[in-house]
Amino acid sequence: MKEGYSKRFLCLSLFLSAFIIVALLCAGCTGNSNGGRDEKVLRVVSYIGPDTSGSLDPALKWEGWYVRQAGLYESLFYFDTDMNLQPELATGYRQLSDTEWEVTLRDDVYFHDGTKMDADAVVYSINRVLDPSNSRSEEYSFVDNIRKTDDYTIVITTKEPYAPAVYPFADPVMSIVSPSAENLEKEPVGTGPYKFVSFEPGSSMDLVANENYRGGRPNLDKVKMIYNTDPATRSLMILSGDVDISWNFLASDYVALNADPDIQNISPKVGTRTEFLFVNGNKKPFDDFRVRQAISYALDRREIADTALEGIGGVPATGIFSSVIPWSAYDELPSYDNDTEKALKLFAEAGITQGGDGKLYYNGEPFSIEIATSTKGPTFVPVSEVAAAQLEKIGITTSVNVMDYSALASECRNGNYDLSTVAWVTAPEGDPDYFLSLQYLSTGSYAAWTGYSNPEVDDMIVEARTIFDKDERYAVYNEIQRIVQDDMPLIPLAYITNNFALKNNVKGFEIYPNELTVITSEIDLT
Repeated sequence: MKEGYSKRFLCLSLFLSAFIIVALLCAGCTGNSNGGRDEKVLRVVSYIGPDTSGSLDPALKWEGWYVRQAGLYESLFYFDTDMNLQPELATGYRQLSDTEWEVTLRDDVYFHDGTKMDADAVVYSINRVLDPSNSRSEEYSFVDNIRKTDDYTIVITTKEPYAPAVYPFADPVMSIVSPSAENLEKEPVGTGPYKFVSFEPGSSMDLVANENYRGGRPNLDKVKMIYNTDPATRSLMILSGDVDISWNFLASDYVALNADPDIQNISPKVGTRTEFLFVNGNKKPFDDFRVRQAISYALDRREIADTALEGIGGVPATGIFSSVIPWSAYDELPSYDNDTEKALKLFAEAGITQGGDGKLYYNGEPFSIEIATSTKGPTFVPVSEVAAAQLEKIGITTSVNVMDYSALASECRNGNYDLSTVAWVTAPEGDPDYFLSLQYLSTGSYAAWTGYSNPEVDDMIVEARTIFDKDERYAVYNEIQRIVQDDMPLIPLAYITNNFALKNNVKGFEIYPNELTVITSEIDLT
């Protein structure tokens, strides 16, 4: 009896030992079996994602940014890590005349639904944006028509000579979509390295490898994009191992993240996003350039970078374009930075004088400024608060009004603000005309917000469009930058850095300055 019991106990012990060993071996698995190997699932947390309205159509507003970042869509062109224009779904282009540009297309590309990408699909995709009912169509008003000349060639005809004609086709709003797709708002169908699986608005998006990707099968099997507006949570998620990549983590966690042995060394990189103040030149006294210059002189951009951006979120700005942009004249421009004496002198010239109590007065009343901002960008509120404290220090009664971004935009559009803190990618299309026309051309959409109008600048912006020699064009843009730096309808504050924290096993990841490319086929998990 005892002998039988011992044999049974021995067998049970051996079985349990074997089970534990197998369990321990499997504890290191990263996913389910996939053709004899573990699945590679990349988890990324970002600070912003598709609009909570739920639309994933790249032709609508700014949704193209987020679906491109996720690896779903591609455009005719893109910008590499040095901000050079490169062909993506195109193979190249050539100028046929002052108003015609021929673009040749790849012939080896398939959409996620298995249909072929060709000239018809490209013309279809572009015309969706050119449709007057599209809110972004105004940005492409230079286009007269798009036509195909064969199955893999199209011709872009502009209404007038327009030197940067092909550059706007790198914008994600011009993502090439499948004409066969039934509902692009809910089920994206593009050509990117990853295919759509599911989307939870405001929360996450799941993707799977595009087995038929033109560059070969991506290294990863799946990608999970997670959206969380709280930077502290984004820090915790990578520290705890819940994600492999965290974008724009809490700046104060930089030291802890850099010291973590499971996280790669973090090197913040200046991008093309500039944080600046809109100034309402439609109302007094902000219609006086001396007041705008004085406000700029009252600001200490180093303190803004070190305090509001905690030393890693950005660097002090001079002009509107950061140093990574090829046409930036930032190192040739006056900074209008941190000089109280000059600020008070300019204020006095504009009729804003200092009283015996140290405060500034305008028309016999305390001079007050409200800085309007929102929580849409992680830096908006802290930058506004530091700027407000600096203006208070010089004697301006200053407050910060935080509101929903749609409300903020409405107030600015209607002229119901003094200053407003925003942050824009200033080169999404890789050419100066985009930002300069929107902000500084008197007919530009956002010039209405600031009331800015300078006939000399108008003439130069329009003239530059007709100059096909890049060096000559950039010389004109440098002069425009010098003029608007003095006029100061926008007050540059900081060049925002791209901050990514990566686990050690993430390979092949690169930072693109314009923020449009994030997930690529080259990213791998080892």
